Amino acid sequence: MGLLGTGPWAHRTHAPALAAHAGSDFAGVWGRRPEAAAELAHEYGVKVYEDPDELFAECDAVAFALPPDVQAAMAVRAAAAGCHLLLDKPVATTVEDARAVAEAVARHRVASVVFLTLRFAEPTAGWVEEQAARTGWFTAAAHWLGAVFPSDGTPSAYADSPWRKAKGGLWDVGPHALSVLIPVLGEVTEISATRGPSDVVQLALRHTSGAASTAVLSLGAPRAAAGVGLELRGTEGVHELPGWSDVPGAYGRALDALLTAARTGVPDPRGAEFGARLTEILAEAEAQLPT
Repeated sequence: MGLLGTGPWAHRTHAPALAAHAGSDFAGVWGRRPEAAAELAHEYGVKVYEDPDELFAECDAVAFALPPDVQAAMAVRAAAAGCHLLLDKPVATTVEDARAVAEAVARHRVASVVFLTLRFAEPTAGWVEEQAARTGWFTAAAHWLGAVFPSDGTPSAYADSPWRKAKGGLWDVGPHALSVLIPVLGEVTEISATRGPSDVVQLALRHTSGAASTAVLSLGAPRAAAGVGLELRGTEGVHELPGWSDVPGAYGRALDALLTAARTGVPDPRGAEFGARLTEILAEAEAQLPT
C-alpha cells in the first residue's frame, strides 16, 4: 500500500490505519510537499517517494488523502498503472472528473472503495445494513453540522483546507449523509437545495422507494450547535443513527473491503461508481444554489 497525501487526515487516520493493518504492507508516502512526505514516511519507517508514478509502479494499491480534484487525476493515473484504489470522499467535485475515475477503474479492472466513514465505522455500518433490510420507510432527516469554520470560535485542526473553504459542507459532509440515505431509501430521483447562514445547505430528496428525506449540512456551525444525527421513520417505527468513534479502525475495514474486491473481482458497492453518483447528486444540488 502506498499513501498519497500528508495533511491532518493522513497523519491521524490514513497512515496509522495502513501501518496497523495485518493484511497489507505500508510501503511509502508521496506528497505535494516533499518535506511533509519525508516527515510522515520517517515516522512510520517507510519509503518517501519523490515521483507518484514510481509509487504506482511499486505498489499494488494506493490510499488517497488528497483534495478531491487532485485525487481524481491521480486516481486515473494509478488505475492505469494497475493499482487498486482506496479513495477519499468526494471522489471529485466535478461530474466529469468523478466519471473519469469510475471509467478508469472499469477499464483497467482494478478494485476501488470510497472511504465513507459511516459505511465502515461500527456500529454505524451494521446499523445501515440492518435498516436497508427493512421496508416501509417514508421519511428521513439527517444533519451534519461541523464546526470546522465556526462563526464563534477558533477554527478546527482541519480548517487549513482550501478546498473545504471553497466548497463547504455540501461537498465535505454531504457524501456522509447520502451514503446512509441512499442504501436505506433508494436512489435519489429528485433533489432541491437551498442555502442558509453559516455555510448551511439544506437538501430535500425523493428516492426510488417513494420516501422523502432531508439533509442539513454545514462546516460553519457555532460550536454549541455542532453535531451529527440521522433519523429514519417508517412502519417499523423511528430509528436513529448510533454514535461511532474508531475512525482509524473504520479505515482498516475499508482496506479490508478493498482487498476483498481485489481478490474476488467483485466490485464493492461503495466503490468509485457509487462515488461518482454522489458527485452527480452534489453537483446537481450545487447548481441550484446562488453564487
